[in-house]
Amino acid sequence: MTVEVKRPSRFGLFGQLWFQVLAGTVIGVLLGWLAPDIGSAMKPFGDAFIKMIRMMIGPIIFVTVVHGIAGMSDMRSVGRLALKSIIYFEVITILALIVGLVAVDLWQPGAGMNIDPATIDMASIQGYVHTAHDQSIVSYIMAIIPNTLVSAFTEAHVLQVLFVAVLFGVALAAVGERGKPVMNVIESASGVLFKIIGYVMYFAPIGAFGAIAFTVGQFGAGSLLSLGELIIEFFVVCAAFTVFVLGAVCWWTGASLWRLMGYLRDEIIIVAATTSTETVLPRLIEKMKKLGCEEGVVGFVIPAGYSFNLDGTCLYLTTVALFLAQATNTELTVWHQLGLIAVLLLTSKGAAGVAGAAFVVLAATLGTTGTIPVASIALILGIHRILAEGLTFVNLIGNAIAVLVIAKWEGKLDEKVMAAQIGTRRTRQRVLGAQPA
Repeated sequence: MTVEVKRPSRFGLFGQLWFQVLAGTVIGVLLGWLAPDIGSAMKPFGDAFIKMIRMMIGPIIFVTVVHGIAGMSDMRSVGRLALKSIIYFEVITILALIVGLVAVDLWQPGAGMNIDPATIDMASIQGYVHTAHDQSIVSYIMAIIPNTLVSAFTEAHVLQVLFVAVLFGVALAAVGERGKPVMNVIESASGVLFKIIGYVMYFAPIGAFGAIAFTVGQFGAGSLLSLGELIIEFFVVCAAFTVFVLGAVCWWTGASLWRLMGYLRDEIIIVAATTSTETVLPRLIEKMKKLGCEEGVVGFVIPAGYSFNLDGTCLYLTTVALFLAQATNTELTVWHQLGLIAVLLLTSKGAAGVAGAAFVVLAATLGTTGTIPVASIALILGIHRILAEGLTFVNLIGNAIAVLVIAKWEGKLDEKVMAAQIGTRRTRQRVLGAQPA
């Protein structure tokens, strides 16, 4: 595997995508703050960019997964890869749920609010509650299987595309030489699709501008002030989980969390502006391959992680659920909280492919446990998008680290390539050891 050397832009700092997106974000914040009505009207710019990315997700996942699986010499490795991924996802998910639960129990951001659920207006959350009633374990599993081969792509369901791609990749490998012409087409299509993504990313600064201008203009500073303690607590928990839990896991792979975040700075800024990890899924696949992770691992772990490895979403769900219990003076015993974690282990897996995903899953979880009033979720409707800034960031970093972990676990991480891109703990130790006393 060759190491790609990135040439400096002709325009210096101004030619860097992260700087352009950051500039668009700052301008959007200022517009939403100074002219809220105009800022709210900028929403179509953000929506258009997200739609352009979403139209590419299905085809890119398909060609990446098919090419990766068909290129594996041993089909047993596919099953082993899936098993290791699920084990890792579940362990990290449980950690995230526990960390979120303990943190909100200690901080108590909702204590003293004394909200009476009977006085809450349900009109604003009816759509979310209705969608939540349609979520169940059986319906979620059945939804993984598309109605037709084509509908997996037209409905933009990540797990459906992954399901079809795995079947196609295994079948392509099974036919041997006869499948080579198809493999050549897949390789050519992959190059074309990633080229299109490159074109779409030119619109990222405009999309970031529109998305953040709408958020600030629509919800304003009032939402920040009224529920400020919850926002601060959640962001602190997200930062702590990233540094201590994900940082420790990243250290095990030999990589530096800070250098990895620097490597993904473009994606981090885009996710922060759009509050959607889908907007960077194609670029994340491409970057993790360039980081030294084998294509088959990247192609499987990232799409699967978008449904099963939602660390930030789990932090959000436990934090907000217990906050609402505190705000409405709902007493939760230790057994209630353990039951909440058990339910969230299942319901959190349905947070992909649903509009307002985390909010819908929250409503479904409260409805399932029956302890915390479902009506209370209206309290955080105004700040949900602000909280999404934290959860999407953690989801992004968590999925990037998951690829490194599974690749290293499978022996399919090229540490020389990773060292050339971001350096490794071992190379830094050698450098420090070589320095004169």
